[in-house]
Amino acid sequence: MKIILVNQTFYPDLASTAQHSFDLCRYLTRQGHQVAVVTSRSFYGEAGAKLPSRETVEGIEIYRVGISLFGKKSIALRLIDFGLFYLLALIRALTLPKADVIIALTTPPFIATVGYLRKLTRGTKFVYWVMDLYPDTPIACGMLKGDSLLAKFLGAINNFTLRHADQNILLGRCMENLVMAKGAPPARCSVIAVWSVTQETQTMPTEQSEYRKEWELEGKFVVMYSGNLGIGHDAKTLYLAAEMLKDDPQIRFVFAGGGKRVAELQNYVAAKNLSNVVIKPYQPRERLGHLLALGNVHLISLLERATGVMLPSKLYGIMAAARPAIFVGSPRSEVAMVLSENNCGYLIKNDDARGLADLIQSQAKDTELDLVGRRGRAANDRLYTQRRCLEAWEKMLHSLVAPGPSKTTP
Repeated sequence: MKIILVNQTFYPDLASTAQHSFDLCRYLTRQGHQVAVVTSRSFYGEAGAKLPSRETVEGIEIYRVGISLFGKKSIALRLIDFGLFYLLALIRALTLPKADVIIALTTPPFIATVGYLRKLTRGTKFVYWVMDLYPDTPIACGMLKGDSLLAKFLGAINNFTLRHADQNILLGRCMENLVMAKGAPPARCSVIAVWSVTQETQTMPTEQSEYRKEWELEGKFVVMYSGNLGIGHDAKTLYLAAEMLKDDPQIRFVFAGGGKRVAELQNYVAAKNLSNVVIKPYQPRERLGHLLALGNVHLISLLERATGVMLPSKLYGIMAAARPAIFVGSPRSEVAMVLSENNCGYLIKNDDARGLADLIQSQAKDTELDLVGRRGRAANDRLYTQRRCLEAWEKMLHSLVAPGPSKTTP
């Protein structure tokens, strides 16, 4: 097969969509397929064009276009950057040689329209890889009024794209249900999980994590939050629970990552002088195994109104590391369903900081907590490994080029 992928971020960027799309493209080239990628010359969120306009990496032909003029200075300026990328990515995608399939992601929002236009003009099969739903995400996060003319206009664009994709790849059943409610045909909707972004994730005793000594956490019960703490996540329940446990000398909360709500977290921790909270930036991918091993238990959070609109991908890395997870969110979320079905984690509803604090305190004394994590690892090995997910992708792509009777769901 000849495949085109379009996304604003790609290798060597470390954004989640960049890593997942690189993993997919690398796998497809190793299976003998020809892959071309249309992406940006800028690193995500940074101004300037720091990457070459054309290169070949592990057999993947990468075409980089545009330049981020403003980085993340403001939403208005980011829209200008997005507009420039839309135009140049469209031109490049339409002028690439004949291809069987074009895959478009959601960075920036609505870039999938490039995939539809390639389908319309060149007859290429179009796969919409939905990482987040727009404008549902800014609506859920209070950044856009759902009944505004802009929200209705953007919603119409995305619903049209979902209905006209040859296949929509969704991250979970909650997202699949929402997309089908928007009019996407069920036969064109498939769930393929987002795997842990590193093959190096191995089970490791928490005491062996290099971060234990490095961050002075030896002998402590570590409650870990790694990755993005963004506008769709419930930060408040987490830091209120940390405050309730501030006098417990055994328990430490560690936040390692970034996102819009990190400043809110930092301000609260400083205002309340919480010495039981450690805040660190994103850590290198090659140290992810040690970072995940650091936590005795891991936190995942999502605002209830964001259920189905986005889905935290950190779940599968936590399971691969054989660690139990506490999900602060809705029982309707894919995260809650996976934890319940595999008996490898716990659910706390949004705003129940007291319930979260009590659960963590009881876990610090639970001698069988490791068993919960091992059940998660077993489920990951059975259902959510990178190879299993990538094989599901290849099977789905083959079904579009040479249609078969089955629907792809790993």
